[in-house]
Amino acid sequence: MNYSTIKKTAVAASLVAALGFAEHAQAQTPTVFGGRSQYRTWSIGVQGGITAPGVLTGGSNPFGQKVGYFQNKVGEYYGLTVRKQFSHLFGLELEGNRGRIKTYNHNVSGPATENSLGARSAEVDVNWAASLNGVFQLGTIDFLRRENAVNFYAKVGFGVMASNPVQFANNDFTGSEVYNQKGKWGEEIFGDREATGDRDYKLSGFIPVGLGVKFKLSEVVALNLGYTMNFTDDNRLYGPGRVDYKGKFSNVYGGLEFTLGSRDKESLTFTNPVATLYDELKDPSLRNEVEALKQRVSTLEGTVDQLSKDSDGDGVSDKFDKCPNTPAGTPVDGSGCPIKFPEPVAQNNATQGGYYSPIQFEFDSSVLKTESYSTLDKLAKELRDNNASANLDGYASAEGTEAYNLNLSKDRANAVKQYLVNAGVSASSVTATGYGEDNPVASNATEEGRIKNRRVEIQVK
Repeated sequence: MNYSTIKKTAVAASLVAALGFAEHAQAQTPTVFGGRSQYRTWSIGVQGGITAPGVLTGGSNPFGQKVGYFQNKVGEYYGLTVRKQFSHLFGLELEGNRGRIKTYNHNVSGPATENSLGARSAEVDVNWAASLNGVFQLGTIDFLRRENAVNFYAKVGFGVMASNPVQFANNDFTGSEVYNQKGKWGEEIFGDREATGDRDYKLSGFIPVGLGVKFKLSEVVALNLGYTMNFTDDNRLYGPGRVDYKGKFSNVYGGLEFTLGSRDKESLTFTNPVATLYDELKDPSLRNEVEALKQRVSTLEGTVDQLSKDSDGDGVSDKFDKCPNTPAGTPVDGSGCPIKFPEPVAQNNATQGGYYSPIQFEFDSSVLKTESYSTLDKLAKELRDNNASANLDGYASAEGTEAYNLNLSKDRANAVKQYLVNAGVSASSVTATGYGEDNPVASNATEEGRIKNRRVEIQVK
């Protein structure tokens, strides 16, 4: 086992152990970052306020005069909201209202005029108005405070309203009615032609656009103040008037919002992501997980360092080195001990050449062992340098049939020959022969003897 193998094994063991620990920790410890489930996200609200026929973006009333809050009558407007908060920045709100919108022909911005019916004021009865709004919270991230007690927001949506306008001959909404189509709505109206349907209220679409602010009074209750501009597609919102006029109105409101759910959870409306992140990172359970994982990683790193330490630099770690302090450059085997190469023995007959230890094989195998490489490398060098030749005699132990063992011995001899050829020795200078079970060097009655008989003998010429 060399250093690279040890290193790969240790790294793989580290990864498996770390993943196993993380999985165990996840199974045993609740997840700290719990998403929306750790907050209260539903709320309902009640609100009331006043309406005006003008909006901040300007414009005029159906009588052709510029409008303003102090130039027009105000009407009451009240309703309910249901909201689902999806993040600290965005939520969806279903809003429903009803009330009245009033306007009249005043003298502040010019001479008082009447429309074609002789009307000088109008009052719109809003039976109901419903809209779905996207609510965008502004400035929810606060680096100076842990909790947000004030929350600004903007909203925009689309809705439908059912209304009926009534026009009066004077400016105080108490005179004779000159226009009231209640009970007649349901069909298109062109010019001054009267409606011919049978409904009390006409339907029209509108787009609410608003701003507001919420003040946190408690964990459950918040004060909600806001202003909304409503742009309709109805040129008869206030009754007959200018043909090119598209009705618009605004409402200022105040109300209370109640957060639903367990008081043990924080309201997502007023959550401060910075403070939440800080608290979660300081959560004891998460810190315990991190510290335990760091300890496990430290232990694994120490194990890897111990397994990879090689004091004598022979490529075998100290953990497995049976021969420490081997001199640098000494060839060693898998246990870190020096390999003893047999020296060629001079023969009286020069044609016999040198002697090499037999190449040993495992049971029923013709695969060379790595410990044989150094012997074969030395043999290959001698054959190349001296232009010599060699006979390779393969043998097998007595297990199995003689025919099988004969083929096995040939395979073993050819395996040695192939190694020498790959090392640069000419194939014609190497003769490989298999002898099967012949010429045993030890008894086949014992395993120790059979091990010695599984061999290839080398004779250099």
